[in-house]
Amino acid sequence: MNGTGVPMATPFDDSGAVDESKLRAVASWVVDRGVDFVVPAGSNSESELMTLDERARVVATVADEVSVPVLAGTGHPGLVETLEGTRRAAEAGADAALVVTPFYFEHSQADLAAYYREVADGSPLPVYLYDVPKMTGARLEPETVAGLADHDNVVGIKDSGGDLVTFQRTRRMTGPDFETFVGSGGLYAPALDAGADGGVLALANAVPDLASEVYDRHREGDVAGARELCADLVELNRAITAEYGVPGVKAAMRHRGAPAGQPRSPHRPLDEDATREVRALVDEALETWG
Repeated sequence: MNGTGVPMATPFDDSGAVDESKLRAVASWVVDRGVDFVVPAGSNSESELMTLDERARVVATVADEVSVPVLAGTGHPGLVETLEGTRRAAEAGADAALVVTPFYFEHSQADLAAYYREVADGSPLPVYLYDVPKMTGARLEPETVAGLADHDNVVGIKDSGGDLVTFQRTRRMTGPDFETFVGSGGLYAPALDAGADGGVLALANAVPDLASEVYDRHREGDVAGARELCADLVELNRAITAEYGVPGVKAAMRHRGAPAGQPRSPHRPLDEDATREVRALVDEALETWG
């Protein structure tokens, strides 16, 4: 897993069911526009609003459609569900598992470390840690990540904490063989400067071509160009993550002709004003860099 990954939006139809034909189309749409790997059943997939069976079908559908690596979201609040979800993802064709920090209950760093070791011991797939404190209320400290990095089946982390200092500390403590991905599109170029292996970005649902170009420019040595492009995407990234979330992501995708479908309840589609704002930000980015 290197480069730009996309936590794929899941298209739902008007009845709230997963639309598998549109899911296949979305998978092809983002891959055709340059992403290096896909992440079905992640946060932007609305995975916490899906059943275990639905998650497995989503992973299987995406894995069947694409030729790039598949990093499947398999985390739940507890060990039993996480291992079951990971087993199903492996059977569905995933290449690795992205396991979110347990949420709802509070856990110490020692508890989190023990939990992830249990997951890694029982997982049929390589495990990537997923740190997203805004959603879980818990933070994986760099020292905890460094301790887990010595496990043969814990191979990397998606850091969605939005704190570049913490990201740099984690990168430094874990060493070059441990893969570090940033989860914030607004920090993509700075994180690459700090040694990130890539990103797993909600932004890549809306502008997979431009998100991928940030990585490609940086890899090819155009560091200044990568920084400039990333800076020009900050407002779009803010709108479809911090401001409007998954409904914003889907509104941006539909504006570009991608069959994003509807958000699943309790999410609601954007109102007209918010939709116009998101569309304008997409158009601005494409007019400048498209």
